[in-house]
Order: sequence, then structure tokens, then C-alpha cells
Amino acid sequence: MIVQRLQKILASAGAGSRRACEEFISAGRVRVNGRVATLGESADPASDRISFDGEPIHIDARIYIMLNKPRGVVSSLKPQGERATVRDLVDVPERIYPVGRLDLDSEGLILLINDGELAQQITHPRYGHEKEYEVLLNGYPKDTQLQIWRRGVVLDDGKRTAPSKVRFNRKAASGTYLQVVMREGQKRQIRRIAETLGMRVKRLRRTRIGSLRLSKLAPGEWRHLTAAEIQKLKQKPGQKPRSRQNRRRRR
Repeated sequence: MIVQRLQKILASAGAGSRRACEEFISAGRVRVNGRVATLGESADPASDRISFDGEPIHIDARIYIMLNKPRGVVSSLKPQGERATVRDLVDVPERIYPVGRLDLDSEGLILLINDGELAQQITHPRYGHEKEYEVLLNGYPKDTQLQIWRRGVVLDDGKRTAPSKVRFNRKAASGTYLQVVMREGQKRQIRRIAETLGMRVKRLRRTRIGSLRLSKLAPGEWRHLTAAEIQKLKQKPGQKPRSRQNRRRRR
């Protein structure tokens, strides 16, 4: 091992995204060789004793799991009463955490990983990873409402949402199905946009994160990602995979 920033070590150990790990350090929850660590500090995980909330930090093998989160399941690691969390549904011994959270009433694709670098890449808008949703609205929206949605909407907190792709899918007896694709993720963003435009979301299901699609997983089912899926997910949007021939040319 080599000396690294503490937040990077914690993220590599599966404590959370690098940004979350910075908050853990600032809150005094991390110790190095028995003393409270400070933000900006570096350490060597091979020789230094690093702990988080009193538990020793170990760098496990990378774990990448996709789960079809059912409605009513909490998408954080903290229990809320007797409700199940996404961690309760995934039976692996390693420490993993959810990336790209969904609210209680939403469902669909969620990742549980222990790779802080990838977590940062997926969640931060600057990397441009798209998230795709199937949205069932109560009633039948007007074209003008959808046009405003596509351009961006000023929410109740004064923040304006980024432009997004909103496509009409089909009408049903219970309302209208839309496909929504966006690159940011403010809290309850789709539901709040709909409310601002005078509509109500009846069902919200995430079907894609970047190159990764939910496919045929049933609610509550999960599986490990394949090596090809992981490699593609780590690519920046628009970046072409490097072939073996291209790698040889660079050497």
C-alpha cells in the first residue's frame, strides 16, 4: 500500500462516496492510530490503524450489485422503523452502500457497491451519467406542460432544474406514461416537477443508470454486475472503450 488521502481510503473500503467520507472525517467519526483524524490528512492503510465509528477499516474486494428496489423499501442503510432497507435484500458479507437513491414510494434500479470513485462518478452531474425513469402521471398532461418540463422548472426552493428529455410513451386508463431522462438528481425531483406543473406522479420506476439497464430483474431481485458492465459503467459518457490494439499502440 501507499500513502493516500484519508477520504480515498475510506471510499475504497466501502464507507461511502468520497464526498460522504469527507463529511465523516469532518464530523470526527474517523481515527488514525487512535487519534481523531482531520480533513486533508493522509495515511497508509498497510501500516496505519484506521477506524470509522470505532470499527477497523479493511479494503475488501470490489463489489458491484444491481437491485430492483421494490416500493416501500428504504434506499439508505439507516433503518426507518420496521421498514426493510435495500441492504436487507442483498445477502453478501461485504460492506456495501447504495448509489443513486430512490425515495420510499419509488422503485427500480439501484446500485449497491463499495467503490467510492465510481459512486462519485455516477452521482455527480458533471460526469453526465444519465438516469432514465418510467413515470406514470395521474391524468393527461398538455404539450405545453411537457415542453416546460424539458426546458427546466423552478422548484419550490428556488432552484431551477437542468433541461431533461421527456417523451410521451402511452395513455392508459389510470393516466399517462412518460419516459424521463436526466443527468441530475435533486431530492424527489421528478415528483416535485410534476407538482409544480399541476400534475401528480402515481408511479415512478428507474430503468437505467448510464449504460446499465434494469432489464428483467423482478422487484426485490439482485445480481452482481458482469466485468463488461462494470467497465462500461466506468467509462465517461461518449468515451469509446480502449481496444487491446489501441493499448499496444500507446505503449
